[in-house]
Amino acid sequence: MNAVVIYESLTGNTRKAADRIARELAGAGVSATACPFNNIDFPALAAADLVVVGSWVDGVFLFGQRPGREGRLWNKMPAIDGKVCAVYCTYALKPGSTLEKLTNTVEGHGGEVVGGLAIQRHRIEAGAADFAERLLAVAPV
Repeated sequence: MNAVVIYESLTGNTRKAADRIARELAGAGVSATACPFNNIDFPALAAADLVVVGSWVDGVFLFGQRPGREGRLWNKMPAIDGKVCAVYCTYALKPGSTLEKLTNTVEGHGGEVVGGLAIQRHRIEAGAADFAERLLAVAPV
């Protein structure tokens, strides 16, 4: 199986999560690559059986949460028609409806989202490892 983790990061937390997810998948025998939205590895994306998309949570502390740089995500998201996908977000206080909005973006570009996880910024390593484990249970093998 091949996987690519594409992320948008502001402070580095979402990047750390992407790197950990890719490492965990690789440790389970998956060929996994992590890359930011501004430098997508298109050959890895083309070969991917699983596409994981991550973003940080933007918005006012308790309401209006959305994927960070939401417009950029929508505009930079390549076509992923028919790809099995998963989404995650990193957050400080509350993720709100960020995962739902991120799911809508991915599905709007042709992906089939099979799950998602909001990862609290103080639990990046554990949350990313947990998410990778969940992905291995539902991803195509």
